[in-house]
Amino acid sequence: MKRFLIISIGILLLGGNSFAQDSKPGRTQFMVRGYGHAGLDYLKTPDGTSLSYVGAAFSPIFIFKQGSRFLFEAELEFQLDQNQLDIGLEYANLMFVINKYLMVRGGKFLLPFGTFMERLHPAWVNRLSSKPLGFGHDGIAPSSGIGIELRGSAPIGGTTINYSVYSTNGPRLKDGSEEPDEAGMLNFENYIDNNINKAIGGRIGYLPLYNSSMELGVSFYTAKVGDKGSVYENVRSTLWAFDFSYVKQISPIKGVLDLKAQYNQTQVSDAYYLELEEDRDTIASYTFDNFSRAYYAQLSYRPSMSGNNFLKNIEFVSRYSKLNTPEGSEWESNADELSFGLNYWISWRQVLKLNYSFINSEGGHDATEGAGKQQSNTLFVQWAIGF
Repeated sequence: MKRFLIISIGILLLGGNSFAQDSKPGRTQFMVRGYGHAGLDYLKTPDGTSLSYVGAAFSPIFIFKQGSRFLFEAELEFQLDQNQLDIGLEYANLMFVINKYLMVRGGKFLLPFGTFMERLHPAWVNRLSSKPLGFGHDGIAPSSGIGIELRGSAPIGGTTINYSVYSTNGPRLKDGSEEPDEAGMLNFENYIDNNINKAIGGRIGYLPLYNSSMELGVSFYTAKVGDKGSVYENVRSTLWAFDFSYVKQISPIKGVLDLKAQYNQTQVSDAYYLELEEDRDTIASYTFDNFSRAYYAQLSYRPSMSGNNFLKNIEFVSRYSKLNTPEGSEWESNADELSFGLNYWISWRQVLKLNYSFINSEGGHDATEGAGKQQSNTLFVQWAIGF
């Protein structure tokens, strides 16, 4: 970790000659971007049905640029949830461009662990109204972190690679002392670290085609997750992700084909957790193989080369996702989702979505004991815009 910081500081000092130039008055820019969405959900479960207007979400993004090398960006989130207004800070970070191949940023940033959360989760970018199972702020992998990152890209012959390496405050292991049903889970929103160990992660992306239409990526993330001084202080988490993207306008089908996929896995080393027996007087210990995985594959097609002005703005999309959490844990689950969508693009950054999802699930943190397999169907109508 010390070596990582020393290298980063040294690189920043190398850019000192341009600092004075970029600090001159009149070389600053400020803009506000963001996105918002609103919609309607019709949910059918074994417990009944519900119809609700949802969304009313607003996510402004503030960008400040000084000269050609310094940039600050921040995103706030305002969303109505459970009759309350939730306000969150999605990210806020400073960036310095070292050269055309490398930049450094520090603060809170979206982690390049795969591509979904960093690139695809905003409502007007996501082709469906929901996120894949196991992805998102409550998923099995981190979406953001506080730390420092080096990232960039470089050409290699007729191909391109992009790369990132970062250090952040790591996740915290839930030992079950506060929520017994969550023993073994990871809390990725651990903004004040619970030990002196830091998470180390990175991603390498490879674009093998000259037109950059295809990308293959691999991500890695590891950290000790137990509280310092506790019996869990040496428990470690190791995460991997593999992602794939292919976007190409194909003349024979007169449109754009967009294929996305990502696989995440999370492994936490062995640990013993405590639980009360049924008599509520006896405490027993138990353990399990703390391994979770989540993945999705998504295909969309837009006939953008059609001569019909209405048809060229239509997009057809389908997605399959799956989530498995550890067998033997209190939050053991097995779920899969199949979704279909019909989208209409009002403009390049405004879309009206009509989606339908089938979700089959068994177990889970909030499931009723002995409930068995359950199926829920949801119809989503969403209007999303980026600005």
